Amino acid sequence: MSENLITLAKNDSHEFVIKKSRFIADGFRISSEQEAHHYLDQIQTLHAKANHHCFAFLLGDDDHIQRASDDGEPSGTAGVPILEVLQKNHVHNTLVVVTRYFGGIKLGAGGLIRAYSNATSQLLTTVGLVQKVEQIVIGVTLNYAQYDTFTHWLENQQLKPQATDYTEVIRVQVGVNTDHVTQFQQELINLFANQVTFRSLGKQFTEVPIPKK
Repeated sequence: MSENLITLAKNDSHEFVIKKSRFIADGFRISSEQEAHHYLDQIQTLHAKANHHCFAFLLGDDDHIQRASDDGEPSGTAGVPILEVLQKNHVHNTLVVVTRYFGGIKLGAGGLIRAYSNATSQLLTTVGLVQKVEQIVIGVTLNYAQYDTFTHWLENQQLKPQATDYTEVIRVQVGVNTDHVTQFQQELINLFANQVTFRSLGKQFTEVPIPKK
């Protein structure tokens, strides 16, 4: 997993109707082409009576694997619009399948492009996106007199302790974004007049919600 990748907050779906046609967008977090086709098979089985199962997915830190399918819709009106929405939102390792139950009214090429684009955009907005951020777990050692000040400072920084150990001193583990570690340590050194110690406990990746537009 690489730093700062954006993906879906969870696997979920979103549905809407345009001129009596049902469009059901299902989004999945994926780690391989095999997994993508597994989810696609699930949707095709679940909606076996649907007219189309159009999809697109991107895989890899640099999106080196990209696939799109119109599944019987006019060429370029479904798979590519789905893919372009994923690209525009910088979404990675994600599959979106838009299932269509035809309602009897033709939408035309332009209408189909808008429908499949909107289905994907609405799915991303409804489900939400997260950014996978690389962090360093910092062990902070404090005395008991410092603890309340420290926890208040953490709240102001919108940070939460991951673990706290109370012995003759207090040891707190905090996940800090890799590019903020130096600032994190310096601010605590200033806050406690250098009467605080740190220890790096390794890397982790944390999912941070991206505010909805």
